[in-house]
Amino acid sequence: MMTINANTKIGAILKRHPAALDVIVGISPKFEKLRNPILRKLMAGRASIAMASKIGGCSVDVFFSRLEPLGFEVDKVKPSEEKEDIKEVPEFLRNVKPEKIIKLDVRPVIEGGEDPLNIILGKIKGLQTGQVLEIINTFEPAPLMLLLKKQGFESHAEIINDNLVQTYFYKTSGTKPAEAISTEHSSAGWDEVLQQYEKKLQTIDVRWMEMPLPMMTILEAVHKLPADEALFVYHKRIPVFLLPELKERKLDYRIKEISDGEVHLLIFKL
Repeated sequence: MMTINANTKIGAILKRHPAALDVIVGISPKFEKLRNPILRKLMAGRASIAMASKIGGCSVDVFFSRLEPLGFEVDKVKPSEEKEDIKEVPEFLRNVKPEKIIKLDVRPVIEGGEDPLNIILGKIKGLQTGQVLEIINTFEPAPLMLLLKKQGFESHAEIINDNLVQTYFYKTSGTKPAEAISTEHSSAGWDEVLQQYEKKLQTIDVRWMEMPLPMMTILEAVHKLPADEALFVYHKRIPVFLLPELKERKLDYRIKEISDGEVHLLIFKL
């Protein structure tokens, strides 16, 4: 029997009792996205019952009452007496002066169907010593945080609610400016590579997915990809966050732009 309290992670609950997924989704329509396995993996391991209750607009007692019939034992400590499990605010954010925070709301850009990467990189490149870039979005931009971490940037994300996430980036001393990723030669040899893997292709379609699910889904697929097979991806844009991560994992790729809003990718192991 597993004992749960307000600090228990949703991921731990689902791992112990998979049927709890339907129970949790039934608490609030906002939890419906947990049915997506990639998004569930991304979110459930980080969100506690206390955090999920805020997102769902309900009390932790609702979670307790729904989960008890599944065999979970509830810690009787009152939720108000528990400390919520939150990520520690890094030093750069604790000490920054308000006038040093540069705000960038990318929600209108994404809602318009555009990729905000070049806008973000422009802001990142222009950061002065001691400045912090605050990106306002509807999700934690894990791919961007990974990309900039490798270029020496510290980051911190705060989930305010289900539709508002504030992510902060700090330029450490000696950090090289973030550059846009070139795809100039990525289409060379498309036909040859496609022919090589013609009978050894796995196919996924991420065009319908909202960010950051496309990248997470592709990385999940290539992680399981046999060495002698290639992954064919239907995408709606060139996944610039993904490309350096593929190189890091010793994967090669080819890109073919079909039309505005449709891009094909071939990903294979070197």
